[in-house]
Amino acid sequence: MVGRLDTGIDVLDRKLDGGLPPGCLVAYTAEPASQSELLLYELTAARGTLYLSTERSDDAVRHAIESSPSSVGSPTVRHVTSDTPIEEATRLVGALPDGANLIIDTMDVLERRDTEEYVAFLNELKATMLETGSIAVLHCLKGDDEPANRSRTVHAVDAVFDLRTMIAGTELENHLTIPKFRGGSQPTEAIKLELTEEVAIDTSRDIA
Repeated sequence: MVGRLDTGIDVLDRKLDGGLPPGCLVAYTAEPASQSELLLYELTAARGTLYLSTERSDDAVRHAIESSPSSVGSPTVRHVTSDTPIEEATRLVGALPDGANLIIDTMDVLERRDTEEYVAFLNELKATMLETGSIAVLHCLKGDDEPANRSRTVHAVDAVFDLRTMIAGTELENHLTIPKFRGGSQPTEAIKLELTEEVAIDTSRDIA
């Protein structure tokens, strides 16, 4: 579709009619024990990327990206370390160039802040994405102790990518669903992915 920005992951782009609309906010939800970061790393190959890490150090993230066997880019990595993470993240996002990717990994630290401050951050983030024609992917970990503001994140974003990892017999399977997509036709079928050396569609079985 004209005007879409490709993610750089072919199977996703096909399901999304060519990619994501400029200005799009995506919540990417996954279990902590999954290899969900592989998808984030591969997104950096599509275009210039600002990668904000709220938990791992910037050196750890850079090493993981450089060690990834899949196609990756050379993102600008910054570790959000202050006692006021929303303020620091806002400052860093303010320098985002036009037509870029923004990845925040993970959102949990920001989601645990004051609700009013966090909602204001989400609104400003959306405005920045629209102004720069960029895409933001917000990595949200699932678990028993999800942040109180997780529902605000899911409500504010334009799309939700939900990764589910399960054991089927003796195999580990990853299924990506898109339960929310404001940017066009919503994919209705789960995408079975291989999160090993690179993000790829699993054609071993039950995939047409």
